[in-house]
Amino acid sequence: MTSPSPVPLQLRVEETRELNGLIRMIRLRADDGSALPGYTAGAHLRVQVELADGKTDWRHYSLINFSTRPDACDRPTEYLIAVRREDLGRGGSRFMHERVQTGQALNIEPPKNEFELRDDPGCAVLVAGGIGVTPLASMAARRVAQGAPVRMHYAGRSRELMAFLPELQALLGASLNLHIDTEAGAPPDVAALLDGCAGSDQLYVCGPKPMLDAALAATQARGWSRERVHFEVFTPPVVEAGDHAFEVVLAQSGRSLTVPPDQSILECLIAAGCDPFFDCQRGECGVCAVPVIEGEIDHRDYVLSESEKREGKLIQVCVSRCKGQRLVLDL
Repeated sequence: MTSPSPVPLQLRVEETRELNGLIRMIRLRADDGSALPGYTAGAHLRVQVELADGKTDWRHYSLINFSTRPDACDRPTEYLIAVRREDLGRGGSRFMHERVQTGQALNIEPPKNEFELRDDPGCAVLVAGGIGVTPLASMAARRVAQGAPVRMHYAGRSRELMAFLPELQALLGASLNLHIDTEAGAPPDVAALLDGCAGSDQLYVCGPKPMLDAALAATQARGWSRERVHFEVFTPPVVEAGDHAFEVVLAQSGRSLTVPPDQSILECLIAAGCDPFFDCQRGECGVCAVPVIEGEIDHRDYVLSESEKREGKLIQVCVSRCKGQRLVLDL
C-alpha cells in the first residue's frame, strides 16, 4: 500500500507548450483563480494520469519557479511543471503529452517536498541533467532571492533538448555552466566539477541515474559527508545488462513468486495480489524496505548505508534485485 495521500485538488490546465521534441510545459490554475497551497524550492506535485492499460496512477513533477520575489511561492495562483516524454514507460508521460489539453481538469495532490533546499552560508552547487533541471531552477531562483551564493551546472545531450535555457541564463548569468554532450563529445566531468567546490558548499543533484551514481561515487571518494550531498532521481528504474529472473519466497505464507528481468520485486508483489508499502518507486524514500532472511541482494537504492548493504538484511523492493536465483523475504 502507498503511504497515506492528502486530499486531491482539481486544477484546470491554463496553458500547454512544447518546449522541444521531448519536453512539454503545463501551467495549472484553480477555476476561480484563487491562491493555491504554497511550496518551497525542490517541491513536487503528484498528478493523476491514465496509463496505456486504462488504469489510473500518479506521477510526480517538480514545481518550477523563476521569480526572485521572496514570497513568490507562498500563495501562488498557478503551478508550472514540465514533462519529459518517455515512450518506453507505462504511459504516464504519453498521457501528459498527448491527451492533456488546455481547459482540461486534472486531479493534483498538493505540493510535497522531499528535496529540500537548505539555508547554508556556502554556495549551493546545483547539478542538473536533462529534465532534472526543473526542481533546481526553483532552487536557483530562491538562492538569488535570498542574495545567497549559487552556481548551476546544467548538462544535456544537445542544446535543442535543454529546456528553460533563456530563463536560466537571465536568472544566473555567469553562474550558469552548460555542458552539451554533442558539443563536448563526452559526458560531464563530475570530478572536475567537485574540484571547484569549497569545503562549505552544498551539492544538489537531479538527473538520470548514471549522473547521480557518478556524483555520489566522486563525493564519497573525496570524503564528503552525506549531509553535504542532496539528490533526487528523475528517471524510473531501467532494466540493466545481466538482469535475470529469480525466485522470491514469502516466508510468512510460504508462497513463491518469479520476478522476471523486466519487473521489480515490488511490481511482482502487487501483480500477485500483495499489498506492500511503497512510495517513490525510485529507491530514495525507504518506505518499501523488507527484511531479507536468505539470499544475496543486488542493492540499487540510495537509502541504505554501505554497512547496511554489506549486512544484507534489508532490501528496497522497488529497485533492488537478487544477485543469485532465490530471495527469502520476511513477508
